[in-house]
Amino acid sequence: MGPAAAWLTHIPTSQKVAFLTIDDGWVKQPEAIQLVQAAHVPVTLFLTIDAIRNNPGYFKRLEAGGAVIEAHTLTHPELKGKPLAFQQHEICGSADQLGALYGRRPVLFRPPFGDKDLTTLLVTHQCGMKAAFFWKETVDKGVVHFQEGHTVQPGDIILMHFRPAFAADFLAALQAIHDAGLTPALLENYIP
Repeated sequence: MGPAAAWLTHIPTSQKVAFLTIDDGWVKQPEAIQLVQAAHVPVTLFLTIDAIRNNPGYFKRLEAGGAVIEAHTLTHPELKGKPLAFQQHEICGSADQLGALYGRRPVLFRPPFGDKDLTTLLVTHQCGMKAAFFWKETVDKGVVHFQEGHTVQPGDIILMHFRPAFAADFLAALQAIHDAGLTPALLENYIP
């Protein structure tokens, strides 16, 4: 069927960096823009078209503050086990629409719920994207949840969402990165 996109849960690096990623786009709080801009840290936004449709300009303001916009499907469905055509519609369609909205077509993809199969990775590649991502830590309601150990490790990908507790989540993620002696870095800069 052709080559598949890489599947990454962690970026192999000896540099003291971690990657903050923010998904979906349902909750659009003005303070989230202010926080991201004031923090001057790079973030990758994996946006769902249905979530951003009512206010795409909100994310242009985050992009102007240094965020990079990547793909997270049209409607946030479960992709694993779905037919090729369905996955192509969701994955390529979201990249096409995000490219039209923001002037840069995504090169990275995160499947909803972190669930994927071989078809997902083949389609991600066919849609012109380099890699698909999972995560090592999640942040919810101001608490960082670790999959392994109790600290962020170099190269870890941290997942948070545009939710009502955005401020608490964002600050908790930055504190966890700082406590580990790491610096936030831009995910896109580490994917060849």
